[in-house]
Amino acid sequence: MKQNEEFRFAGEYDSLVNLNKKYYKIAEKIKYEDGKALCYINLARVNISLENYQKSSILFNNAQEILKNSDNPLHKAIFYNYYSRLNAELRRVDKAFEYNNEALKNIENTKDSELKNIALYNIYTQHGDYYTQKKNPKVALAYFQKARMFDKTGIADCAISDYIYMHKNKDSAYKYISNAYSKMIARNREDAVALNIHTIMGEYYLYYNEHDKAEKEFLRALEIDKKTNRIFAQYTKYIYNDLRTLYEMRGDKEKAYFYLNAYTEAKNKTNAALLATINQDMESFISEAKTGTEENKSKVQWVIFLSFAGLSLLALYTWRIINTLRKRKADLKSEAENLKTRINDNRQEEILEMAKRNDPEFLAYFKKVYPGYIDKLLAINPGLEISEQVFCAMLKLHFTSKEIANYTLVQHRTIQQKKYRIRKKMNIPTETDIYVFFDRIK
Repeated sequence: MKQNEEFRFAGEYDSLVNLNKKYYKIAEKIKYEDGKALCYINLARVNISLENYQKSSILFNNAQEILKNSDNPLHKAIFYNYYSRLNAELRRVDKAFEYNNEALKNIENTKDSELKNIALYNIYTQHGDYYTQKKNPKVALAYFQKARMFDKTGIADCAISDYIYMHKNKDSAYKYISNAYSKMIARNREDAVALNIHTIMGEYYLYYNEHDKAEKEFLRALEIDKKTNRIFAQYTKYIYNDLRTLYEMRGDKEKAYFYLNAYTEAKNKTNAALLATINQDMESFISEAKTGTEENKSKVQWVIFLSFAGLSLLALYTWRIINTLRKRKADLKSEAENLKTRINDNRQEEILEMAKRNDPEFLAYFKKVYPGYIDKLLAINPGLEISEQVFCAMLKLHFTSKEIANYTLVQHRTIQQKKYRIRKKMNIPTETDIYVFFDRIK
């Protein structure tokens, strides 16, 4: 597990996959099922970093199938914590919170160990993130402070700094980000931890208009991002966007345009080659893991097949005439549904692209695709301005705060403030997820 983390933070993808293949075979040889599950979890986490959520979900499902028979609460805690992260990335915030609570329950029943401390750090950090999203800042900060007790890298200091920064206490924010920076220098390692710290420090300088210092931090972050093979896909595009903002503030339109294009390309193309490779490797890994099981199942499957063959032939003859009569009706219905789906998919894709382009016609087209939706919002608050209607429409389409900030060319914190104002105008309770609120309006 320690080696896996070192490879993950360094972006050494090949070494990480080979390590888990090696230990999976060892676990299989000695019949250590939990060991196999941990390998699945390690590989699932890499896929989360690469935003390859479908593959990550498959690997987590394999781990869950094994761990349901496990009597090791520490391994279950590790699984539930990282599975909650996947659900958070998929915007299933309530589900993510539920799984993280399950991780906390399991970790309470474990003995003290180095692995437990690592797990506690990750669980507390995730818990802090969730309480931040649920607008409970005091509890969020308490969990970030708990995480800090188990962290020697500076990541927890970064989380606290960013949290405090969002709540307008700039002096304390600088104290924590400086602590993180000092720990990074002491570690003397250029990995994902350093990438995060340089980025947060650059954003801090950017806020105070210290443009030269911000530029230095962002460019250093880009160097580390490249060195780690951009395995942490989410960082690349946000660093580009930070640089775009920096050069806009400086009035350097040429560089601002360059990094805006770089951001767009990174969002669409980053990790395309890596994803192709990882899919191939993961398929190979899953195939290897299943080979033994499938061989044992094959004999049973043949017995079942032969047993039902005779009955199936008789049933087939009986239903053949009925199915012939139904076929044409079913085909017509299917064609109609497919046509409807294609039309809806095209319209949905078009409206998403218009939002990403910040197209002035976005709201008008949204009203066509979702007839009556804006009217229902106005029924709740007739005073909604046009810009607020556009913002609500983007929330309905499930764009994240960072995505909305990027597409509308404003700061991420400005979007957070807009969300707060919309909550007040629409009377959205603090305990209600804002995306769920807009989903419920049909």
